[in-house]
Amino acid sequence: MQSLYSNGFEKIYDSMYQTFINYKDEYLFYSTILKKYTKNNVLEIGSGTGNLAKHFIDNNFNYQGLDYSQDMVNLSSLKLPKGHFMHGDMRHFKLEKSVDSTIITGRSTSYLLSNKDVSNTLQAIHINLNNNGILCFDFIDANRFFKIIKGGKHLYHAASFNNKHYSRDSYLNTNTSNNFMFDWHSKYFQIKQNKKILIADDKSEVRAFTKNEWELLLHLNNFKVLKFIDKPAYMFDCYAVVAQKIA
Repeated sequence: MQSLYSNGFEKIYDSMYQTFINYKDEYLFYSTILKKYTKNNVLEIGSGTGNLAKHFIDNNFNYQGLDYSQDMVNLSSLKLPKGHFMHGDMRHFKLEKSVDSTIITGRSTSYLLSNKDVSNTLQAIHINLNNNGILCFDFIDANRFFKIIKGGKHLYHAASFNNKHYSRDSYLNTNTSNNFMFDWHSKYFQIKQNKKILIADDKSEVRAFTKNEWELLLHLNNFKVLKFIDKPAYMFDCYAVVAQKIA
């Protein structure tokens, strides 16, 4: 199995997700929230290949990006030499200087498979936020999404970028291993002369959440929930939550 985030696939990911996700809309969503609370310096966790970072940098935010994949960090640094990108684990990181806001993007919360993972992440963010700092992130809504994939669901996505054509065939189903988990098996293809060429085969276990879970997890880790927002997203039903650091 090829890693989806390294060994060359990060370049294909970069191309495909520019079709899947409207990064201008994503920027407008997060920047509107940060401006509301007058936050101009921001850490993005799950910065990927820098597609969202570009908008923050171009609009003069004091931006830093953190990603678990070194190859993703390398590619984003190459694309955006003015950006500041770091390799790190959201569960355990320490910035040189604390920030006023943190965003976790691209539903990266889905990779926090245990409540300990969640708590470690929230504690790391809390340490690296200034007083009254803002945290905003999106998450897959288990209440809605599990009703769709119960018993198994096939989903197909096509993507074209720079005259290259790709597709992704996914099969999703709930499981009962722990929390609100689901299995996600995806096959990635490049389309050449009307033929599908397999380029990656990924099997993952990921997590969805309920709003009540996040209310409690944030409270236990010293964050005050300010707002839940029903957030449009491709493929999944999502919410975003805005929270504030408390002492």
